[in-house]
Amino acid sequence: MRPIRGSLILRVLVSTALGGLLVLLVGQFVDSQTPSMDLRSLISTELDEDTPSPSLRKFEWQARTPHPLDLRYPHSYPFLLNHPNKCDGPRGAPFLLMLVMTQPQDVGMRQAIRETWGNETLIPGVIIRRLFVLGLPPPLFTKEIHTLLKEEDKEHGDLLQVGFLDTYVNLTLKVLMGLKWMAQYCPNAQYVLKVDGDVFLNPSFLVQKVLQPNGPPRPDFITGYIYKNTGPIRNPAYKWYMPQELYLQDKYPPYCGGPGYVMSGPLALRISDVAQTLKAIYLEDVFVGLCIEQLGVKPTPPPPDTFLMFRRKYEHCAFHRLALVHHFQPRELLQIWRDFQSVNTTCPVK
Repeated sequence: MRPIRGSLILRVLVSTALGGLLVLLVGQFVDSQTPSMDLRSLISTELDEDTPSPSLRKFEWQARTPHPLDLRYPHSYPFLLNHPNKCDGPRGAPFLLMLVMTQPQDVGMRQAIRETWGNETLIPGVIIRRLFVLGLPPPLFTKEIHTLLKEEDKEHGDLLQVGFLDTYVNLTLKVLMGLKWMAQYCPNAQYVLKVDGDVFLNPSFLVQKVLQPNGPPRPDFITGYIYKNTGPIRNPAYKWYMPQELYLQDKYPPYCGGPGYVMSGPLALRISDVAQTLKAIYLEDVFVGLCIEQLGVKPTPPPPDTFLMFRRKYEHCAFHRLALVHHFQPRELLQIWRDFQSVNTTCPVK
C-alpha cells in the first residue's frame, strides 16, 4: 500500500481534534439533549459577519422546546447551503442519490469519503450524486465554522446545510430535510441512500447486487439491516431512550438500521409526504419504519449478512461481498481503500 497523503491525514486529525474541542466547550453552555430550535432570527444575525452575535442566554432560550426530545416537524427550516441543480445534467436523473449525514466540523470525514466510497464516478455508466447533509454548529463556533464550510462548499459543491442545531437528537430532522430536498430538486432519482459518515460502503456491491440497475422497477423498495420485534427502551440512562409520552406501543415496526439504508425514489417521496402527518421522534431509523408502516410497506431483505451494524476487521475478499460496515473512521477508510480497489484473483467465488 502506498503512503497516505499527508495533507489528507492532517485534515482528518484536525477535524477529530476540533470535534473533541467542540464537545468539551459546548457541553459547558448548551444542554446536549436540546433537539431543535427556531433559527430564523439567529440566522439573520449569527451568520452575518458585520452583525454582533446574539447572547448565549438568548440562544439557549431559542433552543428550548416543550420536551427535551420533541422535534418540530414539519417546519420551515431553511437550506443555508444548497445545490438545487445537483441532479441536473445531460445524462438525466441519477440512479443513486447519496445523502450522507455528517456534522459541520467533520471536514476530514467528508474529504475521506470523497476520496473513497463517496466518489461519484466509481461505477462506470451509473449516475451517482452525493450530498453531505448537516445542520448548524454550536453557537460559540458558528461564525468560524460557517466560513470554513463556505470555502469547503465552494471547492466541492456538495454541502446541504439546514437551519437547525446539529445534534444527535436532530438526526430525524436531517434525514427528513434531505428527503424534502430530494422531493424538491431531485424527484426522479431512482434510488436514495441514507448513510452515516462513520461507515465503510461498497458502492459496487450496493448498485450491482442490491439495486440491480437492469432489474424491474421497485416502487416500494427499502432495504438495509432489518430490525424486527424490537421495542422502546424506557430507561433514560440509555442513548436510545424513548419516553412513553412520545411512543406508547411496546413494539416498533420493522425498520432498517440507521447507519445505512437505501430506498426507491418513489418510496422516498411518499415517506417525505407521510412524515408530515406523523409525530416525529428522534430515533430516525425507527421513525422511517413508522412511515413505511403507515404506507403499508415492509422492508425488503437484502442479500444475507451484507449490511453490518457492528465493527468488522478489514479483509479484502470478505469486504467485496458486503454492502456496508458500521464504525469505520476516516483514517481507516483511507488506509484500506487502495487495497480494496485492487483486483484479487484469489478470492473464492460465492
